[in-house]
Formats: sequence, C-alpha cells, structure tokens
Amino acid sequence: MITEMTFHERSLLFARLASIAYSDNVEQVKKDVKKLGFTTIEFYNKEGAQAYRFMNKHDLVIACRGTQPNEFNDIKADLKAMPVMAETVSRVHRGFKAEVDELWPMIQEDLKRKANANKNVWFTGHSLGAAMTTIMASRCNCDVDMPNIQEVYTYGSPRVGWRGYCNSLNVPHHRWVNNNDIVTRVPLRAMLYTHHGTEHYMNAYGNERKLTTWQRAKDRWRGIWMGLKKGGIDSFSDHSMSEYISNLETMSQGMENIQPK
Repeated sequence: MITEMTFHERSLLFARLASIAYSDNVEQVKKDVKKLGFTTIEFYNKEGAQAYRFMNKHDLVIACRGTQPNEFNDIKADLKAMPVMAETVSRVHRGFKAEVDELWPMIQEDLKRKANANKNVWFTGHSLGAAMTTIMASRCNCDVDMPNIQEVYTYGSPRVGWRGYCNSLNVPHHRWVNNNDIVTRVPLRAMLYTHHGTEHYMNAYGNERKLTTWQRAKDRWRGIWMGLKKGGIDSFSDHSMSEYISNLETMSQGMENIQPK
C-alpha cells in the first residue's frame, strides 16, 4: 500500500508514474507499472489531452501527461494563459482547464464506480500534467459522490489559478520544485496567478531544503553557474522529469547528493 511508504518513497513512486504517463504505448506502460505494483491501467485520450489510471487492490492513481514539445495541442494549452471562471470558485488558467474538460467526463465516471469507492485515490503529474491533476483534484474534492483523495504529488508545476481558487483547494498537495525550473515561475504573478500546495524545494545539488528568500536567490545563481559549466541552460534542464527522479532516488534512500568543494 502506498500509505505505508515513507514520504520520499511516495514522492519517487509518483514521479516515476508521472514520467511513464508521457508514453502512449499502452502495452509498454502496462509492463512498466506492473513492476511498480499496479495490476490494471486505463488510458484516457481525447483531442490530444492524455492521462492514465493505474490501479491495484488498494490504490488508484490518476497520472496526467505533461507538455510534449511536438504536440501542438499541448503548446496551445500552455499559451492560453488568460484566466477563466473555474468549476469551483474564482479563476483558473484557460488552457489547463480546457485540457481537463476534455478528459473529465471519462475520469469522473471511472472514479464514481462502486468498485473504486474504497480505493485510496492519488493524483500526479509533471508540467502541464501537474496543472491538470491539481484542477482534477479540486473537482473531486467538491463532489460528494467522489472517493476521498489521499494526496496530490506534482513536479515542475506552473501556477494554476488565482489566489481565491488556490485557497479553496482543500486537498493535501506536495509540489516539488527543482532549483531553477522555469515552468514553476509561469504564468506571472502580475497576472494574479499563484501556486497551490506545500512546496518542496530541491537546491542546486538536488537536495531538499527550506531556504530563505536570500538563500534561494544565491542557490539559484549557483545552479545557473553549474549549468553553464556543463554547457547547458539550467532553467530548462531543471524541468526535466529525469532530474526530479534522480534527486528523489537519492532522497528515498535517506541520502543526499554530494556537494562539490
């Protein structure tokens, strides 16, 4: 059972599931999630919006696919940043809401089945998928016929909605941010967007840290410098799902990445 795992073990599991959700090879996905303890899957796919349901005897996980750079529908969703009225309260990102609207009737019907009534329900996603799972969890939480949500785990999530919307989400949400991940800084605060959930920050060395504003600023500059020495752009490489997974693999073993002297 997922509830018996440590926090970092759960974070790693959901990161792996969020990564697997990028694949549309259903047969390969079945093999990959079986190794992680899931016996059945369901693939939701409509107008380019995609998500999976992974399930075993005790747990049900909804994992939404993130942005695919070669998928026009994903890029279009990211760019539709004008806020619109949410299904619950206040305003939410228009493009993210539109992606959820495509899949929601199928997922809603699935979650309401009697066979799933006693399952532990979890949500996960990376990038666009993180925003989608946050909105889905919000809708579940406002529907008395839905099973109770255990927690939401997201990686590299953009800001999803206005403060009123985010404050209304009474859902445990663990939001992982990897150093200079550029996606976590959009849409801009100037557009009244904000984040939801408890932030878990990975520093330039890939370790979880709680830093002051000044400490984080220094750490971000450190990450930029380390990225330049590797010949890359830290803001983009830090968004990679493989970076999140690599860091969490170390954390789940109770270890830390070594900081060079």
